[in-house]
Amino acid sequence: MRLAVCAEMVFLELPIEERVRRIGELGFEAEIWGWAAKDLDALAGTGVTISSMTGYLGGTLADEDGADELVRTARLSLEAADRLGCARLNLHGTGLDDRGLPVVPSAQVTPAMWLTAARTLTRLAELGERADRVFTLENLNTAVDHPGVPFARAADTVTLVEAVDSPHLRLNLDLYHAQIGEGNLVELVERALPWVGEIQVADVPGRQEPGTGEVHYPAVARALRRLGYDGVVALEGWASGPPEDALARFRDAFTAA
Repeated sequence: MRLAVCAEMVFLELPIEERVRRIGELGFEAEIWGWAAKDLDALAGTGVTISSMTGYLGGTLADEDGADELVRTARLSLEAADRLGCARLNLHGTGLDDRGLPVVPSAQVTPAMWLTAARTLTRLAELGERADRVFTLENLNTAVDHPGVPFARAADTVTLVEAVDSPHLRLNLDLYHAQIGEGNLVELVERALPWVGEIQVADVPGRQEPGTGEVHYPAVARALRRLGYDGVVALEGWASGPPEDALARFRDAFTAA
């Protein structure tokens, strides 16, 4: 497994490019969220692998106007990904504001919304194929962090990715969100792994590094090794103390025997 760290959540006293550089010095790949306000040349100049970034600027999966905007801004994101050498671009059921709340909340997801979402994701997969990039659809939790986001559960994202059935659309399987919303993480990994593009982790509660909460991530790591997973596992969580210590605990959870 390759290990990555979200630069948006650690070394917060540093500019984003210096966070990425520090993450790389510690032996990890880096991930970022929105790219529009960042200095892409400075990020590329760090020489650190940017393994994932947000793949859109606006729009939604499940209504026609929102879908057109999502696809339009995904094209721009692919151009940014090319400058960064970033292989994966992350998606959600709808755009999120700076508090993680849905720009277009959905109290109920209708059958028509499911069909529109599948068509939109097919369009995005076709863009990814032409650009030799992979879009990943992330599951979220609606109980704590992202109330009102449609297609939030891992069960929803798996269903959509299976329906599109393209190597250029995969899951960003976020186990922090899944633990809050669904649990049974090892069984979820076993079910979802054929469709996984990457895995994100943080402990529950608190969204900090492994070992700070209730999830026994070494057991998850053993399951991933048993299943032959050799992709990215990324820490998308806050550091409970010095970031260097948090990243060391993350590494230990996924590399110990």
